[in-house]
Amino acid sequence: MTAVGFVAHPQRPAALSLAEQAMRRLRELGHDARTVDPATGDADGLDLLVSLGGDGTMLRTFGAACPRDIPVLGVNFGHLGYLTVVEPDGLGSALDRWLVGDYKVEARMTIEVVVCEDDGAAPLLTRYALNDVILQRGRGGHVVRVAMAVNDKPFVSYVADSVIVATPTGSTAYNLSARGPIVSPNARVQIVTPVAPHSLFDRSLVLDPTEVVRLRPAPDTTAELVVDGGGCSTVKPGQYVSCAGGDHDALFVTFADRDFQDILKRKFHLGRD
Repeated sequence: MTAVGFVAHPQRPAALSLAEQAMRRLRELGHDARTVDPATGDADGLDLLVSLGGDGTMLRTFGAACPRDIPVLGVNFGHLGYLTVVEPDGLGSALDRWLVGDYKVEARMTIEVVVCEDDGAAPLLTRYALNDVILQRGRGGHVVRVAMAVNDKPFVSYVADSVIVATPTGSTAYNLSARGPIVSPNARVQIVTPVAPHSLFDRSLVLDPTEVVRLRPAPDTTAELVVDGGGCSTVKPGQYVSCAGGDHDALFVTFADRDFQDILKRKFHLGRD
């Protein structure tokens, strides 16, 4: 018996309906199928998570899946659908192929983000990011002032709208709009990109996943931490954000080799040779 969880976009009736249909069919075949709320992380014991929505739904699904090493099948109900692999009318056949083992799992690097206090107490927050970690100006602030260190060595201080630490998968998200580099999802690097920095050094920095990036707000600065598009913490003076390659990969279910360049050309409407 296989246990499958479903995460459907709550404001897309077609996604909710398709999830119900798929769960009924799986139960008729003798499998366990249930809905999952990624906010609670109630995904223990699952063999597969199915995300029905856009890329935002996929990111929320991976938030529950990554710490448990659960593969995710993405069904596209969004506009861009960069992370999803199946259209709605293909979900039935995709599940059939999953059940007989006719699929592939593509592993992508994540970033483990930890919020700590200077007094060395237990971490205040630990998350896994598939796309990016963003430290941005708080409400009412004009800029965020952040000191960045790499492997405990001070590197640069930013005065900027925000600072992004992105994975290769997230290189085509906010990092791209901030003119950061596009990186193959097969790579394993961290990309640090300041957004609208007030300094001469405005280039992205590409680091090894084993290198620890530490972002510390200035003593007079309160910053907002956003992980994969979801605001999750206020970082106050005396606290810092630590980023490094995660010890859990994001596991994508696919049914064929996906060509990164072809996906870029299709999703961004690039010209043909």
